[in-house]
Amino acid sequence: MNEELKPVEELTFRQAMAELEGVVNVLESNTLELEESLESYARGVSLLASLQKRLDAAEQQVEVLMGELAPAPDDATQDTTLQKA
Repeated sequence: MNEELKPVEELTFRQAMAELEGVVNVLESNTLELEESLESYARGVSLLASLQKRLDAAEQQVEVLMGELAPAPDDATQDTTLQKA
């Protein structure tokens, strides 16, 4: 991986996914020297961590938005009784 790479944080989600696919393909091809393989693996781990973080944030945002869509239960439909454990 000799070419100059953008910092992971500057990549769009789609760019990061494409680069991660490329890293996986190169690693699976078994054509790199050990040092290059380690560099590629480290880059792949960084990309994967960033993508997972972005997916988690998007999932949380969707949950918030879905919560805003759900109507709040009124007293007639909400179970307000205390239940014994």
